Amino acid sequence: MLNRRKWIDRMQPQTLQIATWLLYINGFFALVKLIDGGGVLHYFRQRYTFGFLLGLAVVALHVAGAFLMANERKFGWKLSVVAAVSPFVLTFVAYTQLDAPIRYRLFGASLLSFAFDVAVLALLLHPQSKEHQRIWYQ
Repeated sequence: MLNRRKWIDRMQPQTLQIATWLLYINGFFALVKLIDGGGVLHYFRQRYTFGFLLGLAVVALHVAGAFLMANERKFGWKLSVVAAVSPFVLTFVAYTQLDAPIRYRLFGASLLSFAFDVAVLALLLHPQSKEHQRIWYQ
């Protein structure tokens, strides 16, 4: 049974706790970038008709993965890994479709975002996190 009030599980290893916080933070900033403009999600929103839905799916992946992981569901860890990988995939797809001058303008200021994405993925794939998620039920 999911506990609607449980957004962070303090009994999890520190790597999963930090990953949960970062997933919530990345989901929030992905939503802000989608609405306000800027970044990869805004690029997909402008270029494709399904871009806004894709952006909402990325935001939902971050939040749902973190919430389910805090409630000790294996599926939440899997969603979190997909959410952590999604910025890399979307950036690669957008990067291959653009000309060189536009690439630098669009992705030049996203170094901090890239660092957060790498940190989340590293925390989720850390041996301590993987060992803990193996004992979860469902």
